[in-house]
Amino acid sequence: MKFAICNETYQDLDWPFERQCEHVATCGYDGIEIAPFTFNPDPSRITPAQAREIGKTASRAGLELVGMHWLLAKPAGLHITTPEDDVRRRTVAFLQHLARLLGEMGGGVMVHGSPAQRDLVEGDTYDQAFDRATGVFRQFAQVAEQAGVTIALEPLGPAETTFMVTVEETVHLMRAIDHPACRLHLDVKAMCQEDKPIDQLIAENARHTAHFHANDANRRGPGFGQTDFVPIAKALKDVDYDKYVSVEVFDYSPDPQTIAHDSLTHLKKTFSQVGAI
Repeated sequence: MKFAICNETYQDLDWPFERQCEHVATCGYDGIEIAPFTFNPDPSRITPAQAREIGKTASRAGLELVGMHWLLAKPAGLHITTPEDDVRRRTVAFLQHLARLLGEMGGGVMVHGSPAQRDLVEGDTYDQAFDRATGVFRQFAQVAEQAGVTIALEPLGPAETTFMVTVEETVHLMRAIDHPACRLHLDVKAMCQEDKPIDQLIAENARHTAHFHANDANRRGPGFGQTDFVPIAKALKDVDYDKYVSVEVFDYSPDPQTIAHDSLTHLKKTFSQVGAI
């Protein structure tokens, strides 16, 4: 089991990526996960050479560049379920570009969350949206596989989106896409909105799971709320999960340094209790 943190945690500090990596490494993390928009508000403008330097920067700090998330947050106008063919074509091209960039960085996983960019469009049917998303992800997955990266589809609860809301629904989409480069991502905050307990969801979907985000139901870091990470750690241990557990928060208080340090401290404490690390 390895631990990482998402780099947009530091966005309010205006630190260069090198300094972010240094702090992440000092805290004791194994890796860093990036949001592309933190490097350019239009990530389509990031070049392969820049991507390679991003990967080298993480490596120089002793970190693995784990992957990307918030893939479609910026620029505006991208969407995977829209009936507008041109928008979907641009979205596919953008995602394929990100996959190639991540390959240049040496990263391995692309978490597809971006809830607003997958919501059902008013007047559309779920089946139509499902079919369009399937087509988008198949094209995305072909290039991801060539780049040596895996897409991890992220279920997000009904408070955040109207598509890929549950783990069950997302696995159904993954199976329809039917590509080895397309798997499942699990997020603690999102699983808190499910009917099933988190440890059960982990156990039932272990064979599909490529990546894991750790956060509290309150959208803060592990240990900053009431979410119990002991059964989560035990469930991951019981299914022999050996990939990254990555801290992702949406409330940046009290400050990035405290979030990074205290989240990892809590994860190591709870995972140690069950012998997961």
